[in-house]
Amino acid sequence: MVKIGKRLNSIRSNISEDSEYALNEAVSIIKGAATAKFDETIEIAMRLGVDPRHSDQMVRGVVSLPHGTGNSVTVAVFARGDNADLAKKAGADLVGAEELAEQIGKGNINFDRCIATPDLMPIVGKLGKILGPRGLMPNPKLGTVTNEIESAVIAAKSGQIEFRVEKAGIVQAGVGKASFSESAIYENVVAFVEAVNKAKPSGSKGTYIKKVGISSTMGPGVKLDVTSIKAV
Repeated sequence: MVKIGKRLNSIRSNISEDSEYALNEAVSIIKGAATAKFDETIEIAMRLGVDPRHSDQMVRGVVSLPHGTGNSVTVAVFARGDNADLAKKAGADLVGAEELAEQIGKGNINFDRCIATPDLMPIVGKLGKILGPRGLMPNPKLGTVTNEIESAVIAAKSGQIEFRVEKAGIVQAGVGKASFSESAIYENVVAFVEAVNKAKPSGSKGTYIKKVGISSTMGPGVKLDVTSIKAV
């Protein structure tokens, strides 16, 4: 049995497990509970009324959080010539073509996002079995297969995140840091929920957003009043 420390027990004593809180109240609780010795990540988890085993119920998309994630993002770009120069200028950490593919094939995956120009997708496509399971495969629907390399890199470096529903119908992501102001966390959560709501698939029937909760890395989870979020 996992032993719960005095700090977490004390925090949980002030949270009703059966209650759902308005977003502003929940953010205040979570931020106040993030007392670890490092800058905890604020995380959101959403249970959706979808079955991702069916293609028409898959939920996937990207969202640019207004205040970023607070994390440093390493970006790899498949590009040549002028596009490669633009990628480097925009702040890409790894830029290349065949040589980059060779490194990835050897298992050297030292990046968080992967972007490619359309002309290099034949090279990138061969890496599908490596990049796909890690959620790193460039996709035109997500804006990561594009000739607008400069803007794509800037977006990825400045807080744009991808989301994808898991087998159990859960979508989760980091939406900031405990050091962020309450208003910044609040606005990031709203932006994320809006993006997931807009990504509602055609095959979703009944209630789409069933439950939402937020927590910090070392803190307790707090359930959100879904109705209040939709009102926002």
